[in-house]
Amino acid sequence: MPGDFAAITAIYRHAVLHGTGTFELDPPDEGEMAARHARLTALGYPYLVACAAGEVLGYAYAGAYRDRPAYRFLVEDSIYVREDCQGRGVGAALIERLIDESVARGYRQMVAVIGDGENAGSIRLHEKAGFAPLGTLRAAGWKSGRWLDVVLMQRPLGAGASEPPLDDR
Repeated sequence: MPGDFAAITAIYRHAVLHGTGTFELDPPDEGEMAARHARLTALGYPYLVACAAGEVLGYAYAGAYRDRPAYRFLVEDSIYVREDCQGRGVGAALIERLIDESVARGYRQMVAVIGDGENAGSIRLHEKAGFAPLGTLRAAGWKSGRWLDVVLMQRPLGAGASEPPLDDR
């Protein structure tokens, strides 16, 4: 994983500078990307890297949706695929494994907060992975000279809400 941060940073840099899927305006450097990884994994969240022939094709992770304790069984996913690898199943493989890893860690719901309501690829990816649309936050962010919507989608994990968690306080 440590050797992957240059490629992960490049993938995210492209998304920040040329896409609307993330609302960050300035791409973080490799040190910041490594620090984000360290924070997530220290808290037990899954962080995955897709590789083929020694090259990083994409990465995905789950993290806290909100910091309040009652949200502790809900995670938000993030998936980024190298531009030249999009539409080739990399995102589908990442999200499938991310769901499995999140279930194994006891999470019960996963939410997708998709930047740009016109991000058809991400919306389709999440639909195929069993996410249902929840709604749209209109004009939630300003980037690239225009207002961008945010599409919210959700998917149950494991037992979902059909039974209480073991830690039901």
